[in-house]
Amino acid sequence: MPKYKTLLLILFGSFIWSLTMVKSGLIYSYGIGFWGPNGHDGIWHLSLITGLARGSFGMPIFAGELIKNYHIGFDLLVAVLHLISDLPVSFLYFQILPPLLALGVGWSVMGFLKAWKKDDRAIRWGLFFTYFGGSFGWLVSLIRNGQTGGESMFWSQQSISTLLNPPFALSLIIVFFSLTSLLKYQRHPTKTAWLISVILFGFLLEIKVYAGILALGSLLVISVYEFLTEKKTGLLRIFLGSLVISLIIFLPFNRNSQSLIVLRPGWFLETMLIYSDRFYWPRLYHTIVDSRQLHNWPKSLLGYFLALFIFLIGNLGTRVLALIAVIKNRKPDIVSLFIYSFIFGGLLLPMLFLQKGTPWNTIQFFYYSQIFLGILAALFISGLFGRLNHHKYFRYAIWLLIIIVTIPTTLDTLDHYLPSRPPAMISKDELQALNKLASLPPGNVFTYPIQPDAYYPPPRPLYYYDSTAYVSAYSGHPVFMEDTVNLNITGFDWPRRQAQSEEFIAMQNINQAREFLHQNRIKYIYLALVAKYRPFLTASQLGGKIIFENSQASIWQVDTN
Repeated sequence: MPKYKTLLLILFGSFIWSLTMVKSGLIYSYGIGFWGPNGHDGIWHLSLITGLARGSFGMPIFAGELIKNYHIGFDLLVAVLHLISDLPVSFLYFQILPPLLALGVGWSVMGFLKAWKKDDRAIRWGLFFTYFGGSFGWLVSLIRNGQTGGESMFWSQQSISTLLNPPFALSLIIVFFSLTSLLKYQRHPTKTAWLISVILFGFLLEIKVYAGILALGSLLVISVYEFLTEKKTGLLRIFLGSLVISLIIFLPFNRNSQSLIVLRPGWFLETMLIYSDRFYWPRLYHTIVDSRQLHNWPKSLLGYFLALFIFLIGNLGTRVLALIAVIKNRKPDIVSLFIYSFIFGGLLLPMLFLQKGTPWNTIQFFYYSQIFLGILAALFISGLFGRLNHHKYFRYAIWLLIIIVTIPTTLDTLDHYLPSRPPAMISKDELQALNKLASLPPGNVFTYPIQPDAYYPPPRPLYYYDSTAYVSAYSGHPVFMEDTVNLNITGFDWPRRQAQSEEFIAMQNINQAREFLHQNRIKYIYLALVAKYRPFLTASQLGGKIIFENSQASIWQVDTN
């Protein structure tokens, strides 16, 4: 059993993490509330999970097509849990799984550090950085405008936001359990340890593709290192077994995923300097870009290195102490080499590549670098405090300084999740309509793609908040087209369908409109804001009828035969 200080830290960290999730998805006086990115990302996962729970691998936000270019491991797991427990998908996603995932991350970090270093102080500091690691964005904001803030000023999200990306949280658990298993295999190379390592590493790519790529790359590095230095092939067998499992699971849904990645070196550094909601140093940006255009490569490269330094120090915050640990470690063991490879890959890949549709998605590689640098920072602090055993008050002063400088990011971000009024919602009237739609027999749904309205006072209805997957998420039916953000990410040709949707709404020719419904096998038309967004033709003209209507939404059932 862990010591009580370690256990309390895991419990407290899990509680703090869970605050970003557990209020979302519940019914309040105004309807269902959603805080932070839960109003988009959370809804996307609800849509996927609901569809998978029906036994369908169809794309729920692009009816008639299969899911592609997305890692569905987490969503498939939640769908299975839903079928086993019969608990509502939303309740599982927002209320049940977040604290469990948070506890799992803490437990796996503790188990790994215990197996690797057997250092209680390092375990506690490793847990501290895992749960509370933050950037120096708050310090820059304080100097510039007298207020704290700026969690992602240097582009990367910090520890407090981990559960907002549940596949990321689950991947961390698997990564640390995989490392623990790898460590056991190194010490006692049994077939059981080999098999567990292969399975854990092999499934990682489908849980979170960024973690899978980094893990396989790091496995390859240590495999080659072990073979060259010791002429052993044990790690190589783990790598090859993991690679085979990864490809078998990953390729069916991601055959063309490489086409979504584009080479664009330095984009995160440039935008960090020029975007006003990031670090914003336009003078350095123009120096870099102008020098590059004039082929003054030494000056341009010097500017990029300065921007990279700002990116690293700014994102790492107090975890920058890890760099000292790396420099001082002259003879890294296999696990250290694996971690160094993970960190280097997590930094290098977003510096070189972007993702089509949503370019900043590749910053998620760096999330793993931050986590492991937090682990290395913990080892450095533990060693430092060990040398300061006879300087009690000086040690306490350093302890207090690290905590004070680290936690402002966590405290500031929590301010976005604690207020009673959320930024997004589903009204009670619209929820009534969605529940009615969910009770109807399976069928494709057409819904008009309403444009978001940033000026609508919060809590904004989801159709005004962003392009989301809320109709498929809460009705359980595949939708002709919604959530253009994730359609961009996964590489679907959504502009064509959006144009068709707009044409259908304005159609005056009954035969053409019925043909559109027939070709796309549309069985239901769901209209939010029915008083404002209604097709030119009536339900009866389209060969159907209105089966539900209130002040917020209307459901038409049409005959597509």
